[in-house]
Amino acid sequence: MKPLHDKHFPNESSEYRNTRNKLLEAEIALRRQTEEVAKLRRRLPLGGRLKEDYIFSESDGKKIKFSDLFQHDKDILVVYSMMFDPSWNQPCPMCNSIVDALNGNARQLTQRINLAVVGKAPIEKLLAYANDTGWKHVRIVSSSDNTYNQDYFGEREGKQVPMINVFLRKGNEIYHTWGSEMTFAPRDPGQDERLADIIWPLWNVLDLTPEGRGKDWYPKIV
Repeated sequence: MKPLHDKHFPNESSEYRNTRNKLLEAEIALRRQTEEVAKLRRRLPLGGRLKEDYIFSESDGKKIKFSDLFQHDKDILVVYSMMFDPSWNQPCPMCNSIVDALNGNARQLTQRINLAVVGKAPIEKLLAYANDTGWKHVRIVSSSDNTYNQDYFGEREGKQVPMINVFLRKGNEIYHTWGSEMTFAPRDPGQDERLADIIWPLWNVLDLTPEGRGKDWYPKIV
C-alpha cells in the first residue's frame, strides 16, 4: 500500500506505521460515508407540518410559543429533548453530558441555527439545575404544560427519553425535517442505540483511545 503521507511519530515501529496506514484508509472511507449520509439528510423532502404552536415555559415565568424559538434571521431549529422527569431533581447522567456539550457550543451553533433544550420538569426545577451546573448559553424550556415530548417522541409510555428533532421555518409554516430515529431501529449486538452520538463529543473522544468506550461505563453527574 502506498503511504498517504510521509509523517512519522517519534520511535514508532514499522508494524505500527503499516497498521496505522490501513486504519487511515478506513478513516478516510468513513469520512466519505459520513458526508454521503449528511447529503442524504439535506436532500430529505419536508416532513410534516408542526402539529401545533406549542406553548413552553421559560425563565421568569414567561410563556413562549414554539414559533418564537426561531430568531428572525435563522429558519432552522434543533431541539434536544432531555430526560428530566417532573419528579426528578436532576436529568439522567447521559442527557446531562449531552447538554453540557450543547451548552459549550451553543454560542457557535446559534451563529447559524436556533437551538433549544426541552425538559418535562417544571421550569423552576430546570433553571435551578441549569444554574447550579453552569448551563448559561443553551436555551432551556419546559414542556410541562404541553404535549411536545409525546408528539415528537421525547416521551414514550409516560417515560422521558432522549430525542433530537430538527425543524425548518418556511414562510409562515414550520416543518419537521429530521429526527433521531435510530432509537426505534434494531441495535447491533453489543451496541447501544447511539441515537445522540452524532452531537455528543464524549464517545467520539473515547473512540480514539486504546480502551474505547468500555463495555459497561457510562458518565456520572459530578
